[in-house]
Amino acid sequence: MAEEFNTEGMLDIYLFENQQLLEQLQEIVLEQKDADCFDEDSINEIFRTMHTIKGSSGIMMFDNITAVSHKLEDVFYYLRESNPDNVPHVKLVEHVLEVEDFISNELEKIRNGDTPDGDSTKIIAKLDKFLDEIKKGPAEKDSDSIPENVHEEPKQFYIAPVATSASRFFKIYITFFPETEMANVHAYKTVYALKEIAEDLLYSPENIISDETSSDIILQEGFRLLLQAQSTEEEIRELIGVGYDIKQVDIYECKAEEFLRGFDFVEINEAQIDLDSTVEDIESRKQEAQQEEGEEAENEKKPEKKPESKPIAPGDFVIKSREPGKQKKLARDKAKEKTSFISVSVSKMDQLMELIGELVISESVVLQNPDLKVPGLNLNNFNKAAVQMSKISTDLQNVIMSMRMVPLTNTFQKMNRIVFDVSRKLGKDIELRMIGEQTEVDKNIIEHISDPLMHLVRNSVDHGIESAEERIDSGKPEKGKVILSARTEAGKVWISVEDDGKGLDREKILAKARSQGLLDENKPEEAYTDKEVYQLITLPGFSTNEQVTEYSGRGVGMDVVVQNIQSIGGTLDIESTPGVGSIMSLKIPLTLAIIDGIVMETGTSSFVMETGVIKQFVRVREDMMIHEPNGDEYVMIRGECYPVIRLGDWYGLKNYQTDVENGIMIILEVEDKKICLFVDKLVGEQEIVVKPIPSYIKKVKGLSGCTQLGDGSIALILDPGGLID
Repeated sequence: MAEEFNTEGMLDIYLFENQQLLEQLQEIVLEQKDADCFDEDSINEIFRTMHTIKGSSGIMMFDNITAVSHKLEDVFYYLRESNPDNVPHVKLVEHVLEVEDFISNELEKIRNGDTPDGDSTKIIAKLDKFLDEIKKGPAEKDSDSIPENVHEEPKQFYIAPVATSASRFFKIYITFFPETEMANVHAYKTVYALKEIAEDLLYSPENIISDETSSDIILQEGFRLLLQAQSTEEEIRELIGVGYDIKQVDIYECKAEEFLRGFDFVEINEAQIDLDSTVEDIESRKQEAQQEEGEEAENEKKPEKKPESKPIAPGDFVIKSREPGKQKKLARDKAKEKTSFISVSVSKMDQLMELIGELVISESVVLQNPDLKVPGLNLNNFNKAAVQMSKISTDLQNVIMSMRMVPLTNTFQKMNRIVFDVSRKLGKDIELRMIGEQTEVDKNIIEHISDPLMHLVRNSVDHGIESAEERIDSGKPEKGKVILSARTEAGKVWISVEDDGKGLDREKILAKARSQGLLDENKPEEAYTDKEVYQLITLPGFSTNEQVTEYSGRGVGMDVVVQNIQSIGGTLDIESTPGVGSIMSLKIPLTLAIIDGIVMETGTSSFVMETGVIKQFVRVREDMMIHEPNGDEYVMIRGECYPVIRLGDWYGLKNYQTDVENGIMIILEVEDKKICLFVDKLVGEQEIVVKPIPSYIKKVKGLSGCTQLGDGSIALILDPGGLID
């Protein structure tokens, strides 16, 4: 009978593993969406993926996921076994992606604590129809010889051990990687996979689900199975698989008598494997033993030749006991050690990052302690220790930051899917090229840029790329091109979406802006630069699309992009050439957690500005200032005129410095725009731990967060983009 088990402890690993499988599935499908058909490796990989999802979902009793994954598995089982020639590839790609979407939605429901109640009947009906269509082609004559891929519900587990002349018996030993979490669940998945071919199946330890401690036993001693089936060793290995959890699978075919002895099949005179010695040591001792046997035979003058010793097979060993806590390992295993990975909850990473931030603050408190400013103190030893502590603190920050860095690969792959879906619905032939997808960004940054990037890609496909007829008339290739690229530069990440479409129409944008009253009445249209005109499309409600479609035309999208990007200290740059194409570039920070900043004071308040936007500090004289009648101020520095913002006036502070000769000007540059920020004095440079401004405080323009200084006071972090706009 089936084992009674609780699925709660298995849910996290189920969600994690299947999400990884779905991402790999989508990547495989999108890589070959433009090919004539899936290659053999891809068919096998997709089949294995759906087989794994079917098995794990069956264990977790998510019937709709099990059913739809089994039906897609049927399709690829037929493709693998019969190799039909009449398969409509694009239609197959759409079916696979539809299944992937369905399972992803169900997993999201499970993740949110809801019931996965999606209706899979329509998808299954479509797959049945598709399978019937390809079976009616030239491969129909072979279809009778292909066994049905029959799925059995995981309610009755035990199968009566009835052996036939075709039955074969196997001893299986599975070794898991030491870092594998919930090894008992992985072992059960192996059992569940093998039960489809098993005539009889035994395994040790037996209580792998009901007893959580069995996981430790499996990691230390391995997982042993006795299998009776009408299958080959290759078929068994394919069902078990070797992934990131299973390190090695040893399979040894034995006789029925050995099988019936169960796990106590080892005799005293059978070979033993020394688990503590290297392969070279074992071979050396074997040669020495053979030489001794040869000498004894010669001394005894025995003419008969001793039979050669039988090679040790995986089923002929006794595992010798080792010290507690050490992983058992076959001496014959010379496979390269796999890089060790461990899955860590994002919440734990965030908590660790917060602790690192508190450590940085505590370090500032220690190093800036007023007690150290007492005259006459000998601080040589203290300064040496402080330097060492600062080095360790910096190294610790670098390590935790590298742990949080995630490549943009998955995000870019999602854009690949969007281009595929949108282009087909709009009837356009578009190719997506991805460059620099291995660029790493803080995980929190990726969560903020996914939606903006999706809007930009959709706009390129919908607005930018023309129809096939228009492209041919303008002398362009019929297939459009969208290039998604990423690179790092000076602590920033540049992500660009480039298309070879029709570009932005300056006159059309100006006309729309004029009709909506967005232009400055005192500024002629000719005075607007192209960059200023293109930035108008990011204003709320602005859209030049005359027809509202599923993807654009409502005037919501580009303003959301700018808001989301600015919320993480990023900017959007737009370049376009009419008839050639457009480039939308996102400039975002590598991380949001800890930055290098300049601390400054105005009045009694402290502020921090990120060092990356500061170009220069300048002392100015009063005769360099230009005062406009409307109150605006400018300063001439080396022949260039800069607008001036007095931080004290900007925020209505008290007791701040008004004489420019007693303060300092800070030249800031953001998106080719430059301003001068006037403050009372500079305090110094230090690492700043970014903290969000509490939600109960009204959002103030020009501020992006706050931080705690070494003396315990609070400093506000300035947003240069908000000051310049």
